Amino acid sequence: MLITYGFDIGITVAQTTPLIALLDVHDTRRADVISEGDFITRPSVPVSMYRDQFGNVCRRMVAPPGDFSFTLGGTITDSGEPDFVDWNLHEIPIAELPDDALVYLLGSRYCETDQLSEMAWAQFGGLRPGWSRVAAIVNFVHNQLTFGYHYARATRTAAEAYQERVGVCRDFAHLTIALCRCLNIPARYVNGYLGDIGVPKDPAPMDFSAWCEVYLGGRWCTFDARHNKQRTGRIVVARGRDATDVSLLHTFGKHTLKWFNVWTDEVTGTDVRPSPAAA
Repeated sequence: MLITYGFDIGITVAQTTPLIALLDVHDTRRADVISEGDFITRPSVPVSMYRDQFGNVCRRMVAPPGDFSFTLGGTITDSGEPDFVDWNLHEIPIAELPDDALVYLLGSRYCETDQLSEMAWAQFGGLRPGWSRVAAIVNFVHNQLTFGYHYARATRTAAEAYQERVGVCRDFAHLTIALCRCLNIPARYVNGYLGDIGVPKDPAPMDFSAWCEVYLGGRWCTFDARHNKQRTGRIVVARGRDATDVSLLHTFGKHTLKWFNVWTDEVTGTDVRPSPAAA
């Protein structure tokens, strides 16, 4: 299957403001990209690229005072297969984990393992280790939290989401991650595109989505407590410990969001959305 993806984001800044954007398709999906337009800023400014400690593609630029926007679009091939599931995968003992997985056992800004550990062990400690225990955590989070865009709050942590029982996709991901880490199961945060492919169309405006990956059986596996079902067509943009590491836009100074357009759609027939560079 082919999927078109992209974004067009506009902000306003009162003064010259450096910023970092994590909006590119992750290197692990780069080979699947069929075509992609240029990263375009309005007004045009120099843009440099680097990869952070988690391997995410980052773009640095400096926005001049006033309105500033950036856009990019492309087409990617996808297997069309739903999220991987294997109920036989087991948890890996800490002593046998690869070095780069250890950081995903630790508490982080939005995932306070110290505050949730007692509850996590009481709730899930007696369950059979492995995929079924992680699935139980995901079911618990899905039922614990009520989703709503009006519940969005940038400062809400996993422990606060557990207490408040509301949140958006990042809150579902943070609580799942924190509970897994409490049980010594590595878990990491993922940002990316997730279109309404194979499911009823969501009437809300398209947005980037957040889910998590859990290390089981020697591989990273996708879990999504918000939807709590297998989905098709995920396109990873960035991974990290929590939302702190994968902020789509970090400005070193105040900014006001003017518009935020995101698209990710399955291509049907010859209906391919042109990239911004070709528009």
